[in-house]
Amino acid sequence: MASLRTCVVIPARMDSVRLPGKMLLRETGRSLIEHTHAVALRAQTPEAVIVATDHSAIADEVRRFGGVAVMTSPDCQSGADRVAEVASRLPQYDLFVNLQGDEPELDPAAIDRLVAQFDVDAATPMATLAAPLEDPELLHDPNVVKVVFDSTGRAMYFSRSPIPFVRDAVSATAVGRAPLFHQHIGIYAYRRDFLTQLPQLAPSPLEQAEKLEQLRVLQAGHTIRVGVIPHAASGIDTAADYAAFVRRHCRAEAA
Repeated sequence: MASLRTCVVIPARMDSVRLPGKMLLRETGRSLIEHTHAVALRAQTPEAVIVATDHSAIADEVRRFGGVAVMTSPDCQSGADRVAEVASRLPQYDLFVNLQGDEPELDPAAIDRLVAQFDVDAATPMATLAAPLEDPELLHDPNVVKVVFDSTGRAMYFSRSPIPFVRDAVSATAVGRAPLFHQHIGIYAYRRDFLTQLPQLAPSPLEQAEKLEQLRVLQAGHTIRVGVIPHAASGIDTAADYAAFVRRHCRAEAA
């Protein structure tokens, strides 16, 4: 199979609901968006990394550290819309990876694992990642999205509820022992043609019920492949998340 030219696009908006301006936080000496950009650069398969943003301050920061920033339309309703807008301008790439700007601790190999899903299935339009879910508390946390997939790695359903439902009693320690439960990792890759059509799909009833955009794709009859990685990284959603990241980073720098 011919190598697929891949571009990572990092959607980065200023007005995060739970932590406004988080892309520019820099208690480690580097901004959060620079940390995530560095993750993408360390992956082996992408040829380019672009930050897609709605704010000139983020674009200026990206250019300051030597990255490429693209201003996207204020009409974009989601990160996927920003990635699709960038893709419409870059016909030379076959695949686009949507990497959230608040993932500074993602293993770069996870990006390569994601891209590899298109070698497994040459027809799949979209792929994502998951990790075994070993914490019983996270299984019941609606902010942690769960996914089930078939024996070939195609997603069957995503939910904020624990899936699959285990009818018979199971102890908390059994969760994750055999990888029955999986946490969805919010990183996606799309074939270019599919991505540019994605904004045209109407919101689906399942998407509106769960508030999960990927269900729009499944309910429309499209395939999402799921690659499995060993562990989920800690994204930055709140001030507490960022403070914990800073502590981990400082310990690593001191080691």
